[in-house]
Amino acid sequence: MKNVVKLQHYYFPWELEAAVRDFVAYYNHRRYHESLDNCTPADVYYGRHRRVLSERDKIKQLTMQRRKKEYRAANAA
Repeated sequence: MKNVVKLQHYYFPWELEAAVRDFVAYYNHRRYHESLDNCTPADVYYGRHRRVLSERDKIKQLTMQRRKKEYRAANAA
């Protein structure tokens, strides 16, 4: 956090408070954590991580099927 927040100069306390609030929101709701199976802390806290991981697996399977089909079509010609 200090590497992000301390890079700026804040002239008023509310500017620093807003920067810290924005960083905490990013860290908890948008940044994926490798230790949490690349889910956000909010996903884990609210119990959404299993659904997120399941959806990623579905997308991965569909992508692999599509790539396999494209590879076969390219090599058949």
